[in-house]
Amino acid sequence: MAAKKEIKRIAKIQLIGGQAKPGPALASIGINMAEFTKQFNDQTKSRNGEVVPCIITAYSDKSFTFITKTSPASVMLKKIAKVNKGGKNQLTDTVATITKEQALEVAKYKMPDLNAYDEEMALRMIAGTAKQMGIKIKDVDLTPKKTAKEGK
Repeated sequence: MAAKKEIKRIAKIQLIGGQAKPGPALASIGINMAEFTKQFNDQTKSRNGEVVPCIITAYSDKSFTFITKTSPASVMLKKIAKVNKGGKNQLTDTVATITKEQALEVAKYKMPDLNAYDEEMALRMIAGTAKQMGIKIKDVDLTPKKTAKEGK
């Protein structure tokens, strides 16, 4: 039976799909950077140019495993809204408006990484992110829903 490897570190980083290079972010994790970048670029070549969050588990013998996640909601919303950055003040700045269908598309894409039971709850999560960025979504109501304790 093989001996269990000792986990040295778990790191969460964001890299560009298909374009990862050895650098300070990877050096501090303590893994074989050349091997990681080769494997990461091979796995994410279909997502070339996208921001790809990655969770790396580094072991004491310099080996590693990694899991890639879906692109951040904020990146997806900026891409759909065709803006470079969100508003400075979410109460006064509106940088763009998108449709409910576009927001639902982001929610469906993000569904594997969200802790939502259905698309409607995922849409509300995405709408919250959009609101914080100053992006309005047509036909989406973000008022809190009443719970059984609160009454009608």
